[in-house]
Amino acid sequence: MSSSEPAAPSFGLIIIGDEILSGKRADKHLPKVIELLQARGLSLTWARCLGDERSRITAALREAYASSDVVFSCGGIGATPDDHTRQCAAAALGCDLALHPQARALIEQRMRDLAQERGEVYDPERPDNVHRFNMGVFPVGARIIGNPYNRIPGFSCDGPGGGTVHFVPGFPVMAWPMIEAVLDQNYAHLHRAGRWLERSVVVMGAMEATLTPLMEQIERQHPVKVFSLPSVDHPVFGRHIELGVKGEPVAVSTAFDDLLTGLRAHDAQLGPEMVR
Repeated sequence: MSSSEPAAPSFGLIIIGDEILSGKRADKHLPKVIELLQARGLSLTWARCLGDERSRITAALREAYASSDVVFSCGGIGATPDDHTRQCAAAALGCDLALHPQARALIEQRMRDLAQERGEVYDPERPDNVHRFNMGVFPVGARIIGNPYNRIPGFSCDGPGGGTVHFVPGFPVMAWPMIEAVLDQNYAHLHRAGRWLERSVVVMGAMEATLTPLMEQIERQHPVKVFSLPSVDHPVFGRHIELGVKGEPVAVSTAFDDLLTGLRAHDAQLGPEMVR
């Protein structure tokens, strides 16, 4: 990438819900979002887990909007009293909430489908049907995200600092295909599948402090990221470090060769090599 080209955005994840922090439910979004990004040669830069507290959600969203990041926010976009994400999204932007016309049409179609499945006549004035339209009340200017599971959409908002937050439900069966669609429809130009490589080697009994100068040297000499994953009680390798580099394949190949040369110069005991 030339210096005149803008840097690719970082990807972030916000997971919202008291049920996650209380342990009532185990989070499944973090590993899945990592998987969805990695399948496209992308990576997650940061993640946050928040309870259903408006001030914290608003602050986190304000920070995301002010960044240049692409952020996925999972949870809290329903219309029950413990769902605050839509209101916090508007507060963080300093804008009003309004019923999105396309969301209204999708929600109404969902209600008509449900009535038909039950053999009932759709009644738009029934209180529960009227209440369901609140799920389409989004910050003014939001764009909807289609929901293939039940039509109830999510939404996307751009911040003044260049950050974009994509809001999806907390239910994995809805959230994951919605996130996947956003990645493929909005960010296909960033996909690096087949153009991103990670190579590493197990270094037996090594100390990170001893290898740090070599790691710094590799990063100075090559356009790659060096990573070090220490383990003290692995059932096969015992105490060891998985040391590697990641980046564009050509750069990784050269950098990894230099890394191995440097490790051998340290008389390091090398184990298996891995490619991802």
